[in-house]
Amino acid sequence: MSFDLNINDEIGRLKAVVLGVALSNGPTPDLKDAYDPKSAEHIKAGTYPKEEDMVQEMDAFADVLSRYGVTVYRPEIIHNYNQIFTRDIAFVIEDKMIIANILEDRSKEIHALDFLMGQIQEDKIIKFPEHAHIEGGDVMPWGDYIFVGTFKDKDYRKYITARTNTAAVEHLQKIFPHKKVVSFSLKKSNFDPKENALHLDCCFQPLGKGKALIHKEGFLIEHEYQWLVDFIGPENIFHVDKDEMYHMNCNVFSISPEVIVSEKGFTRLNNWLRAEGFTVEEIPYSEIAKQEGLLRCSTMPLSRETAIK
Repeated sequence: MSFDLNINDEIGRLKAVVLGVALSNGPTPDLKDAYDPKSAEHIKAGTYPKEEDMVQEMDAFADVLSRYGVTVYRPEIIHNYNQIFTRDIAFVIEDKMIIANILEDRSKEIHALDFLMGQIQEDKIIKFPEHAHIEGGDVMPWGDYIFVGTFKDKDYRKYITARTNTAAVEHLQKIFPHKKVVSFSLKKSNFDPKENALHLDCCFQPLGKGKALIHKEGFLIEHEYQWLVDFIGPENIFHVDKDEMYHMNCNVFSISPEVIVSEKGFTRLNNWLRAEGFTVEEIPYSEIAKQEGLLRCSTMPLSRETAIK
């Protein structure tokens, strides 16, 4: 039995997806084990999310996806292990699944999808070389383009928040020579979540109807940010401010060109989306947001109808 993969953009009608799980998420991590500054902030404050709250939030997401006829797969449970953010561990472009090179402490996560990998043709599963670091939150297929968030400085390894390097960008271009791989340098901080764009989807999100969300300050290089604005068209962009970026407003998720899943507390954004003609499915997701990830981060789309030619 083989599973047909098909992802060419971020918005085509979703047919199949892997949604993470929060069950058996484990105790609150030690501060030294935090992967990002926002998790560290909540560990220090004693406000790190509780498992039962995150389970409820993910169940609400699963319910919405199912209501729209999406086939939803969930990873097998690894005892006392965070498996919420499936976007990081692998991602699909066209009919290929790319296995990400992620933080060593998270290396077990991909094995929770062995049941799914067994249904994919072996030659469709691609592993990156050891030196090429990449995570799915930094990768956005968009028709003829692949947008990639990266950190290009030579002190890359100083930042636990730098997840995709230039070697990975170059390798992605080799795998997809017919695509235009466009990379964007992101602002990184190990300590301040308001100054840290962990992945590209923390500061940019293309939507249906030619629209997009963007947080200018998440980009290190002005002309790279401006390229995106010109590509989308300034009249089509919702500008996310620093506080909204902190709460993950860019990290919504498209079920189709017209339907977007968003956090219920994103009042300004959700009002704008509705005014632009989108159907907005609001769910609670603010506890999961405390780990510097949200709706797109929790998903690994496997198959969509192609919307961007």
